[in-house]
Amino acid sequence: MQLGDIMKIIEVNKLVKKYGALTAVNEVSFEVKEGEIFGLLGPNGAGKTTTIKMLTTLLLPTFGSAKIAGYDMLSQQNEIRKCIGIIFQDPSLDDELTGRENLEFHAILYNIGKPQRLKKIDEVLKLVELKDKADVLVKNYSGGMKRRLEIGRGLINEPKILFLDEPTVGLDPQTRRHIWEYIKKLNELKKTTVILTTHYIEEADYLCGRVAFVDSGKVVALDTPKALKNKLGGDVISVQIENSSKDVLVKMLKSTKWVKTVSTHENFVDITVEDGEKKIASIVLMAEKSSIDILAINLHKPSLEDVFIHYTGKIIREEAGTAKDQMRAMRSRFNRR
Repeated sequence: MQLGDIMKIIEVNKLVKKYGALTAVNEVSFEVKEGEIFGLLGPNGAGKTTTIKMLTTLLLPTFGSAKIAGYDMLSQQNEIRKCIGIIFQDPSLDDELTGRENLEFHAILYNIGKPQRLKKIDEVLKLVELKDKADVLVKNYSGGMKRRLEIGRGLINEPKILFLDEPTVGLDPQTRRHIWEYIKKLNELKKTTVILTTHYIEEADYLCGRVAFVDSGKVVALDTPKALKNKLGGDVISVQIENSSKDVLVKMLKSTKWVKTVSTHENFVDITVEDGEKKIASIVLMAEKSSIDILAINLHKPSLEDVFIHYTGKIIREEAGTAKDQMRAMRSRFNRR
């Protein structure tokens, strides 16, 4: 997708970050248009947070360049810092202060005058629905309330761009969904450009106008969620078998005319076909003839997870989530909508 020059608010060109022999970010390039929610989706360690740290001037790149709101990442760092907000993955609130005091302290750091500061704090508290908890110590907030306050704090200087690094990691599903609604609301009301990193498939699918798949420091695919899913086309049949039989089944499938794509991860084989309902029986018969035991089989429309598997051969593990998150990630292979 080509974005008109007037609409570009972020331009990233072959960004590289090396730590000795390790290349954390490897020639990453993308553009973001003003007012969109743009996602960097990938597993932990893929290079998403390192990319965000470079774009927010917290890290210097080894090579490459970027422009943020028209400012050069290397020579105009102070200008960039004035027009961005950052919500870090790790909590950064002062638990011994109230919600209002946390916001006021942040506003003072941005040299916002007292009359404007008081007005802005009330506005932000209303936006994130914490006005009734403004004078409660943050240590008495729930996890979701703290995250909402952090998002509000990131808006106190009215940034053109808000960077969210794993905004809902560690939260329960209900609270996570509420945070999604707040992000959508601020984007719609304030027209704030939002750049977020996530390893949650549903989060990227629900929030983002466009998504960049990041794996091993590289952008391996970039488009709208709908367009990415349409690239696979048809239906996806997921077959779980013993690992020792995987290569045999894959070889047979790849030589079958009606099979569009085949990808594997762990002991799963994902097959993209047209009219999937009619092809299941043929796949089962194919496996039986080669004495391959099918442990489970599932049919569904392509998801972003299927697209990620297609490009990388791996699933996005929710390593930073709770134990329940990880169990859901495993079960979701056979419980998609």
